Amino acid sequence: MLVKPSLTEATQQLIQAVKEELPLYAEDTFVCGPESSCIGCPKKLMELVETEVSYWESSLNRGIAPNFEELRRFGKLCQSVKRGLIRNGVISKK
Repeated sequence: MLVKPSLTEATQQLIQAVKEELPLYAEDTFVCGPESSCIGCPKKLMELVETEVSYWESSLNRGIAPNFEELRRFGKLCQSVKRGLIRNGVISKK
């Protein structure tokens, strides 16, 4: 029987997946390209995700876990940003 992870474990797993799949700390993802080729600003999208990741890492370190709705919103944000980065050609679809 599979045991569902706690909200803390699920958040840690989501943060790890985001760090593996999105180029959070790559210099070139925080540089704006030509406006004509931009479909949603990759720089702003990455800054938003980086802020959320930092917030949740800090919260988890203090022993504060998100509730289910907060975790769902965080996951949805990361999914949307990933789609935006794929559209801009910053990352490739796996």
